[in-house]
Amino acid sequence: MSLIQARGLRKSFRTGFLGRRVEAVRGVDLDVREGEIFGFIGPNGAGKTTTIKLLTGLILPTAGEAWIQGVPVSDPRSRQHLGFLPEGTFFHEYLTGAEFLDFHARLLGIPRDVRRQRIPELLQRVGIPHAADMRLRSYSKGMRQRAGLAQALIGDPDVLILDEPMSGLDPLGRKDVRDLILSLRDEGKTIFFSSHILADAEVICDQVAIIVRGRVVHQGYLDALLGQELSGVELVVEGIDENLFEQVQALAQRALVQGSRFQFEFDDEAEAEKALDWIRSEGGRIRSLVPRRRSLEDLFVEEAKKETHA
Repeated sequence: MSLIQARGLRKSFRTGFLGRRVEAVRGVDLDVREGEIFGFIGPNGAGKTTTIKLLTGLILPTAGEAWIQGVPVSDPRSRQHLGFLPEGTFFHEYLTGAEFLDFHARLLGIPRDVRRQRIPELLQRVGIPHAADMRLRSYSKGMRQRAGLAQALIGDPDVLILDEPMSGLDPLGRKDVRDLILSLRDEGKTIFFSSHILADAEVICDQVAIIVRGRVVHQGYLDALLGQELSGVELVVEGIDENLFEQVQALAQRALVQGSRFQFEFDDEAEAEKALDWIRSEGGRIRSLVPRRRSLEDLFVEEAKKETHA
């Protein structure tokens, strides 16, 4: 059962002195199934936030329709069991973290005794229990993001729509949020989140949709999109000079210098074998040679290039 659906969503805006029409979202179709983590990925300016505003009823579509739990998003009842984290978190900075959550809980009509229990639990869950009595103006960007996540969860929603939930977080914070999203799925919740951080999406998502220039160019389950077949090899070496590096780089699809180490990625195993022969003959040291599978980044780059040249 699809809890979030969109069919032919379009949104255009008039910009500039002459009111030129710009289409930010171009015929987006989405199907987000119950109990899944769905990643909505794309570069900055691709239309992710505009699509999310359409799904949450914050703006009206130029064309097309969308539903949450079978209810049209134009109907306020579609947001009855929805938790939402916007990309830019704008808070009442004079409130403490606990007061901020209490305010939103009261807006949802949550009883006082439930609020008293749930607020400390949520602050603990998002990793800022120590900040309950701190004013929001003193929160770091990462702490604000965590407070925003707690706000999205305060009503115990069935569906979560999170716009760039890892934004502003350090690597440990990103891992905490990934773990939180996975635990929410285990509780049966449906999570739709946008991101431009492909590694995070690849780790936790069941399905992804790739949006480029307002158009969804791929949607599906990760296993089906990426496949299981090998897509080449990755070679890491040391002890080669600049001339040899340039020779090997000419054979490789990607080359990266990491201090004294050189990393090469080859799509063609024959080219990798040729590079290995050169490196051995020049006395280079081979640190690793491993098979490589197609990644979400590979798929994303391919589609972005196609769309750019379309």
